[in-house]
Amino acid sequence: MARKIDEKKLADAYNRALALEKEGRLAEAAEAYREVLALDPEDHGGAEVRLAATGFGDTPLKAPGAYVETLFDQHADDFEDILVEQLGYCVPMTIRQRFQALALGPFRRMLDLGCGTGLGADALNDMADDITGLDISENMVEIAYEKGLYDTLFVAEVEEFLEESDETPFDLVIAADVLPYLGTLDALFQGAAANMETGGIFAFSAETLPEERLKGAGYAVGPHHRFGHSLAYIETGLKNAGFETVEVTDINVRMENGQPTPGYLVIARLQEA
Repeated sequence: MARKIDEKKLADAYNRALALEKEGRLAEAAEAYREVLALDPEDHGGAEVRLAATGFGDTPLKAPGAYVETLFDQHADDFEDILVEQLGYCVPMTIRQRFQALALGPFRRMLDLGCGTGLGADALNDMADDITGLDISENMVEIAYEKGLYDTLFVAEVEEFLEESDETPFDLVIAADVLPYLGTLDALFQGAAANMETGGIFAFSAETLPEERLKGAGYAVGPHHRFGHSLAYIETGLKNAGFETVEVTDINVRMENGQPTPGYLVIARLQEA
């Protein structure tokens, strides 16, 4: 039986941690985040990634599922306004533009990992005959469903879906704004390959971080509590999973506090085993 969370203590500790972090009192903030984790081991508030961002915690393998689900459930109704209108996010349309420039498509079956409210289908619906989407947030999936652009939708965590899926293989897989919530990418890349046809296209965005933040590692949590990855780490992971890199484009993934977020748009092709 799950332990009941003391919501008042949790809220007090979390708000205290946020305030201390904002003031730059990072050691004290870290102590408060550890208190949050003790009260809520499933980590709905993302204390683990916040600890890593302050430099007072180890880099996790990925953001906790409870945190990602809670985050996007809470913001589903105003997600597109915040991400597209306020933060200038346009990765799905950039994917479309690069496909057109490279003469890729049309596609038979598209899998939209972390589909959110359906921005991927908005951008690519005329380039694929059949579109499947999945997202960990049920509220997001409900909005995507209302658009009527997906043939199939799942509420699922990306890596678990890829491991357990028995869907007919896809010739296009996209993952727009998924990698910022993952550290290690092996399960994503291997899982994508296992669910694709040979010659299929895998397109995704990734944020990156300065070397002084990465410190030679393949990934790290950045100051805005999202993962950034090195290009070398991404390309090695793709090669190990059986992909060849078609194109890497430097992009601004989104604006954050008025500043661009540097990253990559990567297009890869699954090679014959």
